[in-house]
Amino acid sequence: MSATTPAVLALDDFQSLLDALAERGYRVVGPTLRDRAIVYDDIDSVSDLPVGWTDEQEAGRYRAVKRADDALFGYAVGPHSWKKFLHPPVLRMWRARRDGQDVQLMPEQAPEKPFAFIGVRACELHAITIQDRVFLGGAHVDPHYRVRREGAFIVAVNCAVAGGTCFCVSMHSGPKAEAGFDLALTEIGAGGERALLIETGSDKGRELLSSLAHRAARAEEIAEGEAIVARTADSMGREMRSDGMRELLARNLEHSRWDDVAQRCLTCGNCTMVCPTCFCTSVEDSSDLAGVESSRTRRWDSCFTVDFSYIHGGSVRTSARARYRQWMTHKLATWFDQFGTSGCVGCGRCITWCPVGIDITEEVRAIRASEAR
Repeated sequence: MSATTPAVLALDDFQSLLDALAERGYRVVGPTLRDRAIVYDDIDSVSDLPVGWTDEQEAGRYRAVKRADDALFGYAVGPHSWKKFLHPPVLRMWRARRDGQDVQLMPEQAPEKPFAFIGVRACELHAITIQDRVFLGGAHVDPHYRVRREGAFIVAVNCAVAGGTCFCVSMHSGPKAEAGFDLALTEIGAGGERALLIETGSDKGRELLSSLAHRAARAEEIAEGEAIVARTADSMGREMRSDGMRELLARNLEHSRWDDVAQRCLTCGNCTMVCPTCFCTSVEDSSDLAGVESSRTRRWDSCFTVDFSYIHGGSVRTSARARYRQWMTHKLATWFDQFGTSGCVGCGRCITWCPVGIDITEEVRAIRASEAR
């Protein structure tokens, strides 16, 4: 069987894939159901997956509900992204201890095991690629991100369900995984014998697949997988024209729509916390009362907080209008200037998890429509 020929793994044999990753020393992380949401956490077995669950998503609304079948990956995306593991929310960068006149600096230890991510969607693969540009591109490489990213094994999943707030087709980032994975799965056989169609994307992926019981995919199974992805692409919950986005927003920095959204925005920062590409952080230094030990910690921060843009004399962006405009124009426009790509992958999380249901696709549509009048 050639490296480009899809294979089929029986659904009952999926546990062997998880076991093979664990045996190779990976920390296996995947989707699981917790607190009525599908989140990413450590998993050991197929039973840890959200088997038979899906999610209903709309602006400001998320609900996990039972499906009519036992699909392993029959949902869209939840509040977590893989950023949680590659770019942790809280990271102690180093500790220092003073002993008389001597100071011992203790860098933070790297994770003991490399990650194996199970169920990475196409939009999330694009998000990881974008964060690679942020943290690994250029002259200043983030060593904490690099050590987590370089050893990661990625098992992608092609989407069979589009969430109500998904718009990855608009951003050319899904729903099919095209690159950036070691293995890519498509769940097939909804009307009969269910199985996993597998594509390999790396030598590591091919080596792992060779250790599993599998067979070559038949033509009709390959066609079924393609049809599943096509149906998902046709059922997006949202759309957002991405052509000329940078120029559109640059022309409309004083648009009245910013005042409209500011009346609704709580500046809570939820959109930046759930976004798979936002990377802003703050750094805190602390010491004990005895003055013996000190440490430096990096935490996720947000351009929606007043203090984030604080410099001598005060905050640069004091209003909700200014902060929302900063987030949206950076994400969709000036990100191109920094990294050569949009910062949005169309996952829809910022829409779903906004407490007041602000919809980035609607904000862009309103600005674009005003120019057509």
